[in-house]
Amino acid sequence: MKLSRFAALTSAFFVTSALALTGASAAASAQLPTATGYVALGDSYSSGVGAGSYDSASGSCKRSAKSYPALWAAAHSPSSFRFAACSGARTGDVLSSQLGPLSSTTGLVSITIGGNDAGFADTMTTCALQGESACLARVAQARTYIDNTLPGRLDGVYSAISQKAPAARVVVLGYPHFYRLNGTCIVGLSEKSRAAINAAADDINGVTAKRAADHGFSFADVNATFSGHELCSGSAWLHSVTFPVEESYHPTAAGQSGGYLPVFASAA
Repeated sequence: MKLSRFAALTSAFFVTSALALTGASAAASAQLPTATGYVALGDSYSSGVGAGSYDSASGSCKRSAKSYPALWAAAHSPSSFRFAACSGARTGDVLSSQLGPLSSTTGLVSITIGGNDAGFADTMTTCALQGESACLARVAQARTYIDNTLPGRLDGVYSAISQKAPAARVVVLGYPHFYRLNGTCIVGLSEKSRAAINAAADDINGVTAKRAADHGFSFADVNATFSGHELCSGSAWLHSVTFPVEESYHPTAAGQSGGYLPVFASAA
C-alpha cells in the first residue's frame, strides 16, 4: 500500500514537472522573435553589376533592381529586406561594413564572396591584355590563393554571419563558368586561357561549397542554369569586355533572373 502511494506521488511529481517545463518552454518560444527578414550580402554578383537599373542611392555599390536578391524579395515579400551587397567587396568588406543588418530576426541570408579576394578583376585584365602566357601564370597564382588562403577568409565571414543571425538559413551562391569551350568565339582569349579561367571558377566553387557545408550553410551551384549561356555559347548571359568596364564578365539581367534567381529560390 505504501509502495503504491509512493509510486502515485512520484508519477504525479514527474507529470507536474513535465507540464511545468513544457509550459516554460512554450512561453520562452512565444517570446522569441520570428526570424523572417532577408539580408543580401556579398560582392558584385549579388549586387547585380551588369544587370542595369541601379539604385542611385547605392552609389558605387551598384545595387540593381534586376539582381537576384531584389527579384526574390519582390516576389516573396519578406518581412524586411536589407540589401548590403556591394560591387568590389572582399571578405574583409563583408566583415567591416555589411553585417549590420543581421539580427535574431533575420530568417534568410544570401551571399556571393571570394572572387575579389582571389583577384578576379586583375586576373581577367591580365588575360584580356597580356596574352596566354601571362594569363595562365596569373590564373595559377589565383588558384594558389583559393586553395591556401581563401578557406580561412570564408570561415571568418561565415562564423560572423552565424553569430549575428543564429536563426537564419544561409545560402552561399557560386560563380558560373565564364566560357563555353570550343564555342563560337573566334577572337579573344586562347582556348587554354578560357579553360584555365573555368578551372579557377571550379576551384573557388569547390572551396566555397566545402566551407559553407562545414558551417551548416547551403551552397547553390549556378553552373547548371548558366550552361548554354556562357561566353562563346552564342546566347551569353555574361558580359564580355564592355563599357562601363566594371560590368565586364558579370551576369546580364538575364543572367540574374535566369541563372541566379531560380537556384537561389530553390535553396531559400
